[in-house]
Amino acid sequence: MADKRDYYEVLGLSKSATDADIKKAYRTLAKENHPDLNPGDSAAEARFKEIAEAYAVLSDPEKKSKYDQFGHAAFDPSMGGTGFDFGDIFGDLFGGIFGGGGRRANNGPMRGENVRTSISITFEEAAFGCDKDLSVARTEDCPECKGTGCAEGTTAEICPDCKGSGSVMQQQRSPFGIIQTSASCPRCKGTGKIIHQPCTGCHGQGSVRRQRKVSANIPAGIDDGQTIALRGLGSAGKNGGPAGDLLVTVNIRSHPLFKRDGFAVLFSQPISFVQAALGADVDIPTLDGKTKFTVPAGTQSGTVFRLKELGIPYIRGKGRGDMFITVKVVTPENLGEAQKQLLREFAKSMGEAEPTISSPTLGKKKKK
Repeated sequence: MADKRDYYEVLGLSKSATDADIKKAYRTLAKENHPDLNPGDSAAEARFKEIAEAYAVLSDPEKKSKYDQFGHAAFDPSMGGTGFDFGDIFGDLFGGIFGGGGRRANNGPMRGENVRTSISITFEEAAFGCDKDLSVARTEDCPECKGTGCAEGTTAEICPDCKGSGSVMQQQRSPFGIIQTSASCPRCKGTGKIIHQPCTGCHGQGSVRRQRKVSANIPAGIDDGQTIALRGLGSAGKNGGPAGDLLVTVNIRSHPLFKRDGFAVLFSQPISFVQAALGADVDIPTLDGKTKFTVPAGTQSGTVFRLKELGIPYIRGKGRGDMFITVKVVTPENLGEAQKQLLREFAKSMGEAEPTISSPTLGKKKKK
């Protein structure tokens, strides 16, 4: 083993490096040199193996102690060799990114999958909340076998190969010693059990797909595109695990009069020139019905007025947003000669010069 580099040198560390330093250095170097990220690069593959071997020793307190005392001689194959479980290393550090399996049993309780759907509601339903019936497709325990996957009166056999764990250990000799990895049991396909007489209703799967009607409570104040979670109304879990959730995304249909900005309701109110100049009481539509609003005399077009707490209720909270009214003064069209004369007299009384039109073609309104 005289040609081997020092393990600390391989990871770019000193002998005083902590466990965290060793783990961090390994993660960085392993990612940089992994064969999957460097296809065809034999040098990177060799470095990756060297890095993995160094980490396998330095991350293990017992092996590290032996290495610090005896160096590479502590792991000379002629003296019995050593086993580096690279599968566990990769699974622990990279969560299976590079195929590291780890030893977690895969036949334990598993949470059911979430089911996603969407619903379209009105502006008012979103503001004040509503109950809606939904039709969703989800996976449920088979009613015939109650989720066991076995025909009535029969039971599953515990897999003799994996003893019910769903996984088996595999060993492979390499230049670094014995590499040990965990893999799904090929005999039971990771379930930990063998069904000799499968249920005819689900063909041994233990679950079936069904279309179900569920009731969804849409909370007051929900906004367009928001998603609510109905706990436990998703697909059934496996091996005694809990059911998933039903995730409902809400789409709000547009309103002919109102727009929404957060919890505020926006409304545009047209008024006449006379109403703007003299002031007037006008009926304003709101989410709660019509209300009377006084337009002050001399109001300019584009003025915004605020009506407190006539907006959207705060979702799962107390109070409401406000309503904002933008006043738009409408210029009269197709005036008669008498009406035009009254406006000329009004302009004269205000000290304005009588308006003139220099060219009938300028400012001509475009046809829609």
